[in-house]
Amino acid sequence: MRFLFALSALAAVACASAPVQAQTSPVEARVDRLEREMRAVQRKVFPGGAGQTFEPQIAPESNTTVPGLPASSPVADLTQRVASLEGQVATLTGQVEQMQYRLKLMEDAFSAYKRSNDIRVAAVEDKTAGNVPAPVTVPGPSTVPAEATVRPPVSKPPVSPPPAADKPQPATGNRAQQVAAIERPSTGDAAEDQYVYGYRLWSAKLYPEARKELEQVATKYPKHRRASWAQNLLGRAYLDAGAPSLAAVAFYQNYKTNPNGERAPDSLFYLAQALTQLKKPAAEICKVYGELTQNYGDRISEEMKARVAEGRTRNKCK
Repeated sequence: MRFLFALSALAAVACASAPVQAQTSPVEARVDRLEREMRAVQRKVFPGGAGQTFEPQIAPESNTTVPGLPASSPVADLTQRVASLEGQVATLTGQVEQMQYRLKLMEDAFSAYKRSNDIRVAAVEDKTAGNVPAPVTVPGPSTVPAEATVRPPVSKPPVSPPPAADKPQPATGNRAQQVAAIERPSTGDAAEDQYVYGYRLWSAKLYPEARKELEQVATKYPKHRRASWAQNLLGRAYLDAGAPSLAAVAFYQNYKTNPNGERAPDSLFYLAQALTQLKKPAAEICKVYGELTQNYGDRISEEMKARVAEGRTRNKCK
């Protein structure tokens, strides 16, 4: 009788162990998958240790068991390993996100530093160019005046720049004394007075001071007739100081924002000169010459037409 009871008990244990082993198979698959993912994450985060294998942080349980207590089942062990692996994956994922965020902060900081440095370098170059008194030679006859090479529209009375008597020679002494030597006119027309003062500074080769006055005229009095003159002379001040890129911007802005201004044709002509100094393609320079003759062919002098023709020949314009 006891023998039959023992056989029955063994059969019951065998039947119960079969479903337990079947349940551990999916869990083991999860463990294998998580361990592969962990190794992939380690290779991503720590490229230098790509060849290292994953070492679980959970130490194997001691073989020593407390008498009277049953050992943990295989399912419980695998579940514990899975939970540990999932926690480590989450931790590594958080570390990767933190590294990416810090990298973005570094890139943003470097971009801000680069923009700030570019602005400082441009300011230094502009200041250096302003202190160089050597004017840029513009191709053409040497008898062309320094300013006002294009005649105003036929429908308007001729307008000339300030008389030659208003053009002082470069003053001696330090720069402050040179600026102080330039007389500021006072006729009651603020725009006219400021333009003439900027013109006198330009004539004395005090280019940074002249640019400041001329830019204010173009900004404060955009409807005044001298706005076109001031913007064009602003470009001349940059060009004469050896800054053709800034000159090209000033000339183009005068032409686009005030195409009917008295100095719009001049700005197109000197824009071509600036592009020539910048060694731009001949096609771009020819396009500027073409727009000048097409839009203002009846407003420019014969002398200007000759200089345009010379420029077109030099650049082999069609």
